[in-house]
Amino acid sequence: MKFVLQFAIIITVSFAGEILNHVIPLPVPASIYGLVLMFCCLKFKIFPLDSVKDASGFFNGIMPVLFVPSSVGFINALPLMKKYGIQFFLIAVITTIVVMVVTGRTSQFIIRHSKNKSPETEEISE
Repeated sequence: MKFVLQFAIIITVSFAGEILNHVIPLPVPASIYGLVLMFCCLKFKIFPLDSVKDASGFFNGIMPVLFVPSSVGFINALPLMKKYGIQFFLIAVITTIVVMVVTGRTSQFIIRHSKNKSPETEEISE
């Protein structure tokens, strides 16, 4: 019963993300809204981590199975890949490098920003 309740919480937050996706006119996937909602619910202790821990562990365990449909879709696109393979490869390499650079720079900025914050400024801002 505990597992069903945890699953229901995750599904409810995911459904709320779907609703936000239709209400807010931004090009953001519903899953991102759901992840942000889940993070906020856990961060602000709307429900504790233990209320979704077991079900989320299960989903992490079966995650490779969830990628099977995309792999089948990739195999179905092989004729297209043969025709435009070099272009796909170059796009994949370039976008991977761009994502790595942007992620690294953002992480460095956040780390430097958090190091520059002294305890005195945190007390004043509170």
